[in-house]
Amino acid sequence: MLIIMLLITSACGKETQPSSNPTKGIILATTTSTEDSGLLDVVLPPFEQETGIQVKVIAVGTGQAIKLGEDGNADVILVHSRKAEDQFVADGFGMDAYDVMYNQFLIVGPESDPAGIKGMQSAADALKK
Repeated sequence: MLIIMLLITSACGKETQPSSNPTKGIILATTTSTEDSGLLDVVLPPFEQETGIQVKVIAVGTGQAIKLGEDGNADVILVHSRKAEDQFVADGFGMDAYDVMYNQFLIVGPESDPAGIKGMQSAADALKK
């Protein structure tokens, strides 16, 4: 299962400074899949309206988003590589890691189930069959 984490970068990561002043705005480095999902179009406008904090989104690959956080060029990262996220926090670049969402894979087909996969617990096995 793909875990997507929200990592809030610390005010002073290793020899870096936050890239923006939260009273004016923050930079969110995230994956292209998160931006492409439309989620940010739904959650950011109410956040910005409620807090007065503008969010600039930079959509890149997970590695690039993490690097932006490490370099102090992002205030928040939203990525999906648990091992890299844990290392990011362990190295002192971030704090307060939260699980935000996960992927769920569903295989759909006709009710008659001609492939004979109904009830299988493994998507990989169902796709092989």
